[in-house]
Amino acid sequence: MPFQDIKAAVFNQRMLICIFTGFASGLPLYILIQLVPGWLRDEGVGLAEIGFFTLIGLPYTWKFLWSPLLERYQPKWLGRRRGWMMASQLGLLLTIAVLGTFDPNTQLWSIAVLCTLVALLSATQDIALDAYRRELLPDPELGLGNSIHVNAYRVAGLVPGGLSLILADLPLWDWDMVFWVTAVFMLPGILMTALVKEPKHLSPPPTSLRDAVIEPFKEFFFRDGSKRAWLILWFIVLYKLADNMAVALQTPFFLDIGFSKTDIGLIAKSVGFWASTIGTIFGGLAMIRLGINRALWIFGFVQLVSILGFAALAHIGENKVMLAVAMGFEYLGVGLGAAALVAFMARTTSKLHTATQLALFTALAALPRTAANAVTGIIVEAVGWELFFYLCTVLAIPGMLLLFKVAPWNGDRQAASPQAAQQNP
Repeated sequence: MPFQDIKAAVFNQRMLICIFTGFASGLPLYILIQLVPGWLRDEGVGLAEIGFFTLIGLPYTWKFLWSPLLERYQPKWLGRRRGWMMASQLGLLLTIAVLGTFDPNTQLWSIAVLCTLVALLSATQDIALDAYRRELLPDPELGLGNSIHVNAYRVAGLVPGGLSLILADLPLWDWDMVFWVTAVFMLPGILMTALVKEPKHLSPPPTSLRDAVIEPFKEFFFRDGSKRAWLILWFIVLYKLADNMAVALQTPFFLDIGFSKTDIGLIAKSVGFWASTIGTIFGGLAMIRLGINRALWIFGFVQLVSILGFAALAHIGENKVMLAVAMGFEYLGVGLGAAALVAFMARTTSKLHTATQLALFTALAALPRTAANAVTGIIVEAVGWELFFYLCTVLAIPGMLLLFKVAPWNGDRQAASPQAAQQNP
């Protein structure tokens, strides 16, 4: 692609919006999977309890169940997408802010309930944000736009996984203040929602809840046959299974092998940030030339091998250089793999049914982060950290094998596209 075309694709308002959608989407999730586990471990909660705590993420897995409501019922203010975005973002600002007022030693169930509400609001925000982004981006910009979204998504992790942990290590800061400061970072997303325009919709809202529920699934399963549809769904679940499991208890892992919260905040999260930034930006640009299918192959292999860096860190123990190397390699793979998978899911989505189909795909992608990750604490306590990471590496293989069916190396031209779905709904 000529330089001027690349420049035009990168520097436009749509890419700027993708930065804000990614940051707003990632912040609540990283609060749940990085800040909350670190908080609980710091307060003396056991690994098994923290592992089961990941079940609070179930709304991310089941969000496709209520996504038709966001299609059928349009808020009277701001529009079909922006109205739901604003409502969920305001709810997140409030619930995150009050989370730190609870005591993990005496109010663990109350914390679990409130975290579940955060996950519910976050999943609802994701439904609206994903649909908005799919309707905003033209097909040629799907790879780059979603790479930028994923990159900003990872950047959001620097707040709860980096800044918030550093603040918690300061003598004059308690966890209540930390959560209030963390909640303030929802404001950029709220400002973005208030300023952007509602995207153009190819069809009006469904006339009945029945149509809102049935038509998106009917279109997907009949587009290329049910067999291919089921293979796609399994691929979405398995492609990042191992990757998600490997980082599920990342903060407790670092604490257990001897790193301080400041080490984690300054070294691990900073290196992870730059590695994921490079990975996702490179991945987005590379997909312009490689295509989504080949990117899934290459980036998937990188994310598989990168898990071994954590195994090496577990074997060596506390070593700041190795911490930086392992985090850099891991998050390079995380960024590349996530960018390719998100682009694949967007390409597979019909613009006629963006909210429900993308909610289904992204919910399945989140399944390993909730259901499978719930038992990671038990596995680690049974086999130890090093063997756990070897197990994660083996679990990455099934997702790669499915690429032969759902994304053949030379199959980009034959890949199902939303355009075909729009012509034959």
